[in-house]
Amino acid sequence: MRREVWGYAANENCTVEELIAEQYQGIRPAPGYPACPDHRTKQAIFEALQVTEAIGVSLTESCAMWPSSAVSGLYIGHPESRWFSVGRIGRDQAADYAARRAEPLAETERWMQLYLAYNPEQA
Repeated sequence: MRREVWGYAANENCTVEELIAEQYQGIRPAPGYPACPDHRTKQAIFEALQVTEAIGVSLTESCAMWPSSAVSGLYIGHPESRWFSVGRIGRDQAADYAARRAEPLAETERWMQLYLAYNPEQA
């Protein structure tokens, strides 16, 4: 993608080991990981790109991909892009996110529980 489509790393020649170690320009944050912690982002990707119809990959109710060998991500094509993590999410942030998703706060808390800086049962 970086070498052939975007062209900003045309001379990059990483080995398989270097690719696995992510020693290349650009990033591919994936839904469910620290830079993009909500697995449900995959639902939007799958809908927008009609993934199931196009290539037969589907999502389970927990947003795992089937077959399990499938991967997804958001390709960030800027050569100066860097990995980042979303920190712990406060209740005010979770409430704002829930409002933007037009869903109950409890639903957001259920999906984002690993990233919450508070215990929803005690809030």
